[in-house]
Amino acid sequence: MRRISNRKLLGAALVALIGGAICVASLPVNGAIIGPNVCSYYKDATYRKVVGARGTGCCGQPISWGVVSAFKKCQTLYCLDVLCPD
Repeated sequence: MRRISNRKLLGAALVALIGGAICVASLPVNGAIIGPNVCSYYKDATYRKVVGARGTGCCGQPISWGVVSAFKKCQTLYCLDVLCPD
């Protein structure tokens, strides 16, 4: 059985690392829109029943339904691969 020298093994690892880096660098930039927020409003402090929501959707459309209460949880939307109409 032939033994592979450490230099050849290190060289192969370096080539693989550089090739992987080039591959990742050539990938297209994801056009994710990050930032719209939506808040869900709940009936009470148990946060079990949603009674309303307010915020902005991925394409800028307003989200507004139900009622507003003191009990809310907000989240940022990550809109991946969304095609918004003009």
